[in-house]
Amino acid sequence: MEIYVVALSQHRGVKEVTEWMSYTSGIPASELSQYLFLLYNKDATQHLFEVSAGLDSLVMGEGQILAQVKQVVKAGQGVNGFGRNISGLFKHAITVGKRVRTETNIAAGAVSVSSAAVELALMKLPDQASHGNARMLVIGAGKMGKLVIKHLVAKGCKKMVVVNRTEERVAAIRDEINDVEIIYKPLSEMLECVGEADVVFTSTASENPLILKQHVKELPFASEEAGRKRLFVDISVPRNVGSCVDDLESVKVYNVDDLKEVVAANKEDRQRKAMEAQVIISEESGQFEAWRDSLETVPTIKKLRGYAERLRVGEVEKCLGKMSDDNINKKTQKAVDDLSKGIVNKMLHGPMQHLRCDGSDSRTLSETLENMHALNRMFSLETEVSVLEQKIRAKVEQKP
Repeated sequence: MEIYVVALSQHRGVKEVTEWMSYTSGIPASELSQYLFLLYNKDATQHLFEVSAGLDSLVMGEGQILAQVKQVVKAGQGVNGFGRNISGLFKHAITVGKRVRTETNIAAGAVSVSSAAVELALMKLPDQASHGNARMLVIGAGKMGKLVIKHLVAKGCKKMVVVNRTEERVAAIRDEINDVEIIYKPLSEMLECVGEADVVFTSTASENPLILKQHVKELPFASEEAGRKRLFVDISVPRNVGSCVDDLESVKVYNVDDLKEVVAANKEDRQRKAMEAQVIISEESGQFEAWRDSLETVPTIKKLRGYAERLRVGEVEKCLGKMSDDNINKKTQKAVDDLSKGIVNKMLHGPMQHLRCDGSDSRTLSETLENMHALNRMFSLETEVSVLEQKIRAKVEQKP
């Protein structure tokens, strides 16, 4: 679970969230603390952007996590806590996720044995057979089997049969993955399940082959949609599928050795794309931080504009009061009003520009702080700048 918080005090923010988690869960805060992983400011922004881009996903670049980020924005509409900062952060994360996928095509290519197994199997299915209607069977619900299931789900598979010695592991996987039909079958029904499947993934710890030539040759052909040829993808070491099975014309067997080449070829490409993605994320993080910095000066900008507006209105009223009613009509009043607004806007343009902090270098950050203090003194704006000062000084100190 990830919790994103905007707080004036870092220490108090962490303390209050931890206490809330403790109260909600019934677990003492002292026990919860050892399991917390904390990121602040730019690091938190960077993390969310990487998550949204799919860099932290099991299948790098997959779209499911981006959909979850979009759901946060949707669910947050109208909620008091989903203010300008958090809303802006998540909306920007969606933009980052879309841009990374568009500009790098990072979702293409497998980088692990389990993902390569799924990718290869889907690639070998006939054009008319999609993974949506091909009958999938996973034998073994251990670590590798679970990964195969997750990769299948990430590729859009909504139904599969899982054969395992016990149902406990399969039930745990079923609870973890939503909106997917996972049917458990005991090991005693394995061959029957193989006969009803188009694609069979094997990943058990058995030291001896589970599936031999004499077992398979008696089985019915795969479905017409799968080209009547059953596909075995054996990622077990040692092998679960006997090498002699591949002699049968009705099947095709792939093992770990066949998959390594796929993994190696895609890994280099995926690393290059990840580096490209980091460049995009760094650029977008800078833009978001600049936007956040500009928000910090909003109270000062509002107070300065309010001060100038009060002066303008007062002086316009004085001017119009000195003019006789015969010489004042609506057109004249509007002309005087527009003139005063134009003068004020032009006078404020310079100060406003110097209050907009883009975070690009330490000199600009320091000047922004000095300008806020100067404006506060000159116009008695009584703006609270201590929080902003603390943030800006922290940024200046971080600069090399």
